Amino acid sequence: MAKRVSLAHGEGGELTHQLINDVFIKAFNHKEQTKFDSAFINITSERMAVTTDSYVVNPLFFPGGDIGKLAVTGTINDLSVSGAIPLVITAGFIIEEGFLISDLRKIVQSMAFEAEKSGVKIVAGDTKVVEKGSGDGVFINTTGIGIMHRKYQLKPELIKAGDSIIISGTIGDHGIAILSARQDLGLLTDVKSDCAVLTHMIQNLMDYSEGIRIMRDPTRGGLATALVELSEDFNFTAEINDSTVPVRDEVHGACDILGFDPLYLANEGKVMMIVDSSDETEILNRLKEYDLGRDACVIGRVVECNQSSGKVLLKTPLGTTRRLHRLSGMLLPRIC
Repeated sequence: MAKRVSLAHGEGGELTHQLINDVFIKAFNHKEQTKFDSAFINITSERMAVTTDSYVVNPLFFPGGDIGKLAVTGTINDLSVSGAIPLVITAGFIIEEGFLISDLRKIVQSMAFEAEKSGVKIVAGDTKVVEKGSGDGVFINTTGIGIMHRKYQLKPELIKAGDSIIISGTIGDHGIAILSARQDLGLLTDVKSDCAVLTHMIQNLMDYSEGIRIMRDPTRGGLATALVELSEDFNFTAEINDSTVPVRDEVHGACDILGFDPLYLANEGKVMMIVDSSDETEILNRLKEYDLGRDACVIGRVVECNQSSGKVLLKTPLGTTRRLHRLSGMLLPRIC
């Protein structure tokens, strides 16, 4: 087999067949699906969740992961925080001519590993090749399908004053890991991306608690943007305490050097949730049972709920309060 992807690999002929069989089918292990132009799945729930996303991260390989791992974990997490049990993923690849097949194989194997670990099947896909200089190595598009949790579904309409705001761990790790991998800023740090699948941890919480109002994975735009969007969508005012938001010292240091606010840095393995305060302690205990949740903590409260609400306030260590807004402008391009 050739060492690099050529335009002929995207023409639908013998080389395409070889690429699909030797790289994708071998990793994803779904030979029967290739006999048809569609994948066949059995859905038993009346209500499904569907998500789609595209991944264009630069660089393709970074501390803690690669574009393949990111594509699968990101898609699964989008389903999980929506209260769904992820079932299947489709994956489309746009590959630049000349891309190393050995690197493509690593990316695909990362996808297969994360999917298998999560009990999710990659059931269908597509491969296109573009001329050298028309892409940037490889772009991946995914669609994920899941069934809604049978025991409990999220109820954001029940959000009320006093509800707790919880984050499952330190923020900003992914953003700083990507920056350090780019090397053009001379940023030296051992921070790894938090890129990880959250589904098992989240399902455990939903099996226990009926007090989870809403969840969100704070990816692009970070924790601040995710919380602002929720406050506006569901008409509540939240107050978070800057001193309780968990941030690694290395991330703080990098932000001080670069002038970034960790509240707006991307995360790829964290869940932010609003929960009934009476369930707060048990939810924290259950989160801390997992490595991905060992730094979980309460970072704030809902303080008001009405149609005129819809804002997020940050209490600073100086005792002052400032309003948080969505990320404005471009902070970190090509982050996921």
